[in-house]
Amino acid sequence: MAAYGPPIAYDPTMEARPEDEAEAIAELKEIFLRMAATVAEQEGTAHRAVHAKGQALLRAAFRIHAELPEELAQGIFAHPGLHQAIVRFSSPPAEQLPDTVSTPRALAIKVLDVPGQRLPESLAGHSQDFLMVNGESFTAPTPAKFVGAAKLLASTTEKMPRTKEVISTTLRGTEAALEWVGLESGKLKGLGGEPQHHPLGETYFSQVPFLYGRYMAKFSLLPRAAALQGLRDAPIECSTDAQRAAINEVTSQGLLDLVWDFRVQLRRNLDRMPIEDAATAWSEEDSPWQTVASLIIPPQPAWSAEAEEQEHRLAFSPWNAVVEHRPLGGVNRARREVMAHSREFRTTFNRCPISEPPSLQAGTRP
Repeated sequence: MAAYGPPIAYDPTMEARPEDEAEAIAELKEIFLRMAATVAEQEGTAHRAVHAKGQALLRAAFRIHAELPEELAQGIFAHPGLHQAIVRFSSPPAEQLPDTVSTPRALAIKVLDVPGQRLPESLAGHSQDFLMVNGESFTAPTPAKFVGAAKLLASTTEKMPRTKEVISTTLRGTEAALEWVGLESGKLKGLGGEPQHHPLGETYFSQVPFLYGRYMAKFSLLPRAAALQGLRDAPIECSTDAQRAAINEVTSQGLLDLVWDFRVQLRRNLDRMPIEDAATAWSEEDSPWQTVASLIIPPQPAWSAEAEEQEHRLAFSPWNAVVEHRPLGGVNRARREVMAHSREFRTTFNRCPISEPPSLQAGTRP
């Protein structure tokens, strides 16, 4: 068994803001607000500036494991027990694109009734949000390096949906060829080359780091249930709402509870596990993924008119958190301002206040 170094305690000097960061964040705020406004004007409804298309909204249980070692019993994970939760599967663009345009998969977890002092940026309530996508690293290392990609995305918003489908199909074929020879391209996937795989079979990653009590960590969600593991790389049909249909087929058929392992990867190496470079994945050779909780989704419909209405009132943010899990690094600092700006626009345009659920009406089985 490999020997790993101890987790590194957080020090504020580990975060360094480049001189161009404030300007880049201001530009990103303007870009994403423009995308949201363009979609709202075309569709009559303001959606999230990213992750706009909800693919499933599910009630769940989040079980924090007992008897964790000290390095893992940090923040909310120092308090074992069962929490109600809400899980949202989504697609990243600002538009309600048909699933014939393939994009990365995304997932957000809202854990309810968590103890602890909250960040000033938190939403009203006592929830802890975790946001993830099915890729280990972000597309750019810093906010300034992300501006170009954001401009490209903005330039195609609400334009030429049929052309996007053709481009996406071409890129999927290229990506499939790369994966067949043991390679993959994050850039191709981000441009529409994401393979049409089942969302429930994916492994999801926070991509960027967070405080983990005294330490620092990234988060991940790994399928544990056999029914989920069997969906890894499973293809889905190419249709307008393929992801919704695929998820609903699994969650509504009365199988045993679907279970994922919620994992953390502690920062154990200063040089090879950077805070300010979001494009660098942390190697498991330096720090293994360790399971600290379980996400459990009981049988239920994955999507409905009621769910669609409810998600308009919900918001998920990495800054909706207790202080022990404060987001770290430049990309997270950009998300704080860009996502808050987007929420404000969405609330004003839709005349629908965003609110935190005090609890789930239907409850959740352990």
